[in-house]
Amino acid sequence: MPPDRPCRIVLLAHEQMNLLDLSGPLQAFASAARRHSDGAPPLYETIIASAHGGLVTTSAGLAIMTTSIADLADTPIDTLIAPGGCAGDEYDAPPELVAFVQARAASVRRLCSVCTGAFLLAAAGQLDGRRAATHWEWVERLRGRHPAVAIDADKIYVRDGHVWTSAGVSAGIDLALALINEDYGHRVAIETARQMVVFMKRSGGQSQFSVPLAAQARASGGFADLHAWIAMNLHEDLRVERLAEQAGMSPRTFARAYTSQMGCTPARTVEQMRLEAARRALEESSLPVKTIAAQAGYGEEQNLRRVFLRQLGVTPGDYRKRFAAADQ
Repeated sequence: MPPDRPCRIVLLAHEQMNLLDLSGPLQAFASAARRHSDGAPPLYETIIASAHGGLVTTSAGLAIMTTSIADLADTPIDTLIAPGGCAGDEYDAPPELVAFVQARAASVRRLCSVCTGAFLLAAAGQLDGRRAATHWEWVERLRGRHPAVAIDADKIYVRDGHVWTSAGVSAGIDLALALINEDYGHRVAIETARQMVVFMKRSGGQSQFSVPLAAQARASGGFADLHAWIAMNLHEDLRVERLAEQAGMSPRTFARAYTSQMGCTPARTVEQMRLEAARRALEESSLPVKTIAAQAGYGEEQNLRRVFLRQLGVTPGDYRKRFAAADQ
């Protein structure tokens, strides 16, 4: 249980932040409070603060009214949350917010981040030597800037002591539900999840939501053409010898050149593309799992099941239940 009721949560806003990084957790805390208002003290008090206060424009174009962090100088804070998001391909933590986190980190009960908000906590020196999560697409950039952080690239959220970090965007809701569960127990958390029509705890990691074919964007020339050919022939035998033939190279030269350019083996790319094809078929069609396994190149249904459990942490059947289109 938190030390005081209501539990005061401060969310740090900045220009071009992700709207859902802020509104997702904010709605979860509000839903928890609304479901249990019945005359009792409110469960949460939330404050949205920014470096200078006033309106902050999110990347979605919606402006959010904020309180200045200077106005919180004498305000006790239970939980401090850093949402993420930025305008370009690099996240530069606002210096004023870095200083604020550094000043308040020791006095808060919990220090949290959503998505690239982990960059703010890391810049403030709060993630060194800790396990942390961030959006899958930003893992390598965070690792390059802050090598002392032990990044878990797959977890929806990670708790390391009093520091909680989460993956991208909607994972902020998962994080908020976990905080509510810690504060007020499973009943309040699960009722909040039901109110929001989300899972209390999602199965699998964030790899199930990333785009396994992102490596294709790094390809050029013959390999880009090769990837298109692979996608059309996933049901075929796609060993290195066959891929090398298609690329017009010897197997040894092909394997060396491919791994050097793509940063992974040809077999790894084939596995990613087959997994992607199977995921899409489960999401968008009502085909039997056995048929999907054959079309994606897994042969037997059991092979597909093993890959899903290893890569995504769920069975094909469970994946379909969670992510299939409603009108399927």
